Amino acid sequence: MVDGRITAIAPCATAPRYYLVTAGFVDIQVNGHADVDVATMTPADWPRINSILLSQGVTAWCPTLITSTPQHYAERLALVQRLAETGGPGPRVLGVHLEGPYLGARHGAHIGVPDGPIDLAWLADLPDIVRIMTLGPERPNATEAIRLLCDKGVTVALGHTAATYEQALGAIEAGATLFTHCFNATAGLHHRQPGPIGAALTDDRIAVSIIADGVHLHPAIVQLVFAAKPDDKTVLVTDASGWQTSKLSGANVTHRDGGPRLDDGTLAGSSLTMDKAVQNTVAHSAVALPRALQAASSAPAKVVGRPELGRLEVGAPADLVALNSDGSTCATWVDGRLLHDVPDNES
Repeated sequence: MVDGRITAIAPCATAPRYYLVTAGFVDIQVNGHADVDVATMTPADWPRINSILLSQGVTAWCPTLITSTPQHYAERLALVQRLAETGGPGPRVLGVHLEGPYLGARHGAHIGVPDGPIDLAWLADLPDIVRIMTLGPERPNATEAIRLLCDKGVTVALGHTAATYEQALGAIEAGATLFTHCFNATAGLHHRQPGPIGAALTDDRIAVSIIADGVHLHPAIVQLVFAAKPDDKTVLVTDASGWQTSKLSGANVTHRDGGPRLDDGTLAGSSLTMDKAVQNTVAHSAVALPRALQAASSAPAKVVGRPELGRLEVGAPADLVALNSDGSTCATWVDGRLLHDVPDNES
């Protein structure tokens, strides 16, 4: 590695404790982790969430904000921008994922989703730190909103939706290129009314993200998604939340039955890590390791317009993760700098 880039790839006998070295993971949907919530964190929390991400092999990420008010979004976006520029070493910040506020009819754990059309003037004024926006294609002016966001260079994702198959196709035609946590908070797949999932799984213009924690999706559904989509159109995300803060957007959250949940049992993100998502995908869904690794690295990087990331090739940025034989992370590099390392006796 020279100047933060990969200069050669060859077997290395001097690193026997590393079972596998591969491209660093890219997580494009992170609401928080453990005791840090992106929606409420302070600058003092930044090193903590960086450390958590590096410990699971994540070298680039999208801090994610769920539905909130314009004032709160403005405050959070400014904070993330500042921390990304001055917060010290950590994973690359690719930009913020706004999961809301203009979701479709399946709100899930989101509170305060506004009714009516999307505010196009507000979209036009969003700062450049916004990288992804998830919206509902059934919104009355969704097509216009999607085109506006695409013109701004924002990746448009569909999600939290009860849209028809035709509405979803129209959104894809307008420029949507991602489906957020496919199957979750979404109208189901029916053999006569394929709905948004039918569009997402059969149209190769759009990638789909999935949460492979064994709770959000049955392993057979994970296998189905990988079988249905091309290699670069299946994206693993954690949708992790800072559930230990106990409050997410004013709702009480506790961890039970495998994930963070509201009092009524609604899932509120996950406690998944990206290295575990890869492990689950391989162990329980019969997906080959190279394909699972791609879904955690180059595929999400490409979706957000950063195709140079998530690649183990000469000339690419030296963002790397070393894995143990059980798939857990033992070392992580960003731009060739070793930022996470587990000693031999702990790996």
